[in-house]
Amino acid sequence: MSTKTIALADVKKFDETTDVLIIGLGAAGAGAAIEARKAGADVLVLERASAGGGSTALSGGFIYLGGGTRVQKLNGIEDTAEDMAKYLQAMSPEADPKKVRLYADNSVEHFNWIEANATSFDDRYYPHKHYEHSSAESLAWTGNELVWPFRDQAKPAPRGHKMPGKDDKHVGVGETGGGGQVLMEGLIATAGKLGAHIVYDANARQLIVDPSGRVVGLRYTVFQEDRFVRANKGVVVATGGFGMNQEMVQEYCPEFASETIGKLGTGFIQGVGHELGASAGGALEHMDGYFVTSPFYPPESLLKAILVNKDGKRFIAEDSYHSRSTAACLKQPDKIAYLICDSAIFQRCEFPHELIDAWETVAEMEAGLKLPAGSLQKTLADYNKHAAAGQDPEFHKYGKWIQPLTQGPFAAIDCTFGTSPIMGFTLGGLKTNEKGQVLSGSGKPISGLFAAGACASNLAYDSMGYSTGTCIGESTFFGRQCGINAAG
Repeated sequence: MSTKTIALADVKKFDETTDVLIIGLGAAGAGAAIEARKAGADVLVLERASAGGGSTALSGGFIYLGGGTRVQKLNGIEDTAEDMAKYLQAMSPEADPKKVRLYADNSVEHFNWIEANATSFDDRYYPHKHYEHSSAESLAWTGNELVWPFRDQAKPAPRGHKMPGKDDKHVGVGETGGGGQVLMEGLIATAGKLGAHIVYDANARQLIVDPSGRVVGLRYTVFQEDRFVRANKGVVVATGGFGMNQEMVQEYCPEFASETIGKLGTGFIQGVGHELGASAGGALEHMDGYFVTSPFYPPESLLKAILVNKDGKRFIAEDSYHSRSTAACLKQPDKIAYLICDSAIFQRCEFPHELIDAWETVAEMEAGLKLPAGSLQKTLADYNKHAAAGQDPEFHKYGKWIQPLTQGPFAAIDCTFGTSPIMGFTLGGLKTNEKGQVLSGSGKPISGLFAAGACASNLAYDSMGYSTGTCIGESTFFGRQCGINAAG
């Protein structure tokens, strides 16, 4: 990374002064701006685009919340902060336990904060298995809560809370008008009403540091005009991920650089915050981590199918959350994976996966897919023997999704990397503590510097441990922590 800091002594004059400077007006930046203003600090927000919202505004607006939210209680769902924390820690064992516990313990309060500062959640519950339902119901299962071994480590509960989209119409991933846009419009409006000053088309260039190493300001440009701003209390970096920076992606997670993977987010997720933080001595962690997904459900009936690799062997419980299944497919030999169905459960995937073909017998399918002789026949025979008793001793699939696959013809759906559609975003970022302070390689906070959102590493750091709503949840919550602590 080539970005350098500027010494305070080299700044001839400042064009403006504020208490808290926030770089980026996505979910994290908006959360930071609201809390810093509520704490009485002067706030200046610099946004690279011509409007706020960031990648969150292009999302469906799912937020991972639990511990007994209003919507959970209205629908008879019992949940505790303890179980939520256990689940999150089990999904991401390397996540900072202090962050996990803080997030879980304050989840109900954060739910209330979102409703007070954006808009209300729908009170209804969506009970079906979907990668991102488009109907108005708020509460849904959006992770691996019911998947083994996690269901034994923490009491399962649905914790995905979906912001209502405009007119409750169907809005696809990456399209405007969804719950993410509604959330961001509400948060940005609140920040503005509270008195945060926002400058658009502002491109952050270099942090300014004093002789002690404290971050005290920033050089930025607006339409190529250099400007210098002094931040008396703190600088919050909230610039998003780095998925659109091909050079950084190639360096840190080259597999994700593949053109086969569609990159989710705005064109401005270029890793600017990562570079700024690193220039001031901030450590980067989990930079090889990313989220990818290629869901083969809905329809739900396909969860009763089995996933096999080129050796004709199963490799994961098929009822896993879609990014976990996708990540597991990418770990298979030659990244080859097939979803095997019988006629009783087969339906076309909602996501555009290709149907390879159908065969009258398993032996014919095995030959057609060029699997080792006898491999798929043995795998399916073993699975069916236990499935007849409602069991899956190999991968412990949830009972609802266990059914013998015995009715021909048999179909194979292609889940192979390069042929199935895959989308994703980066997860690695600046190392921070529970207060949002950026940490050095030795773990020491860098004075005056905070980070949140996709340019910081927080709760989830890979596809195996992700649940829908984690990013917006941690972005808004830890953005708030940055605002509170920077203003303090």
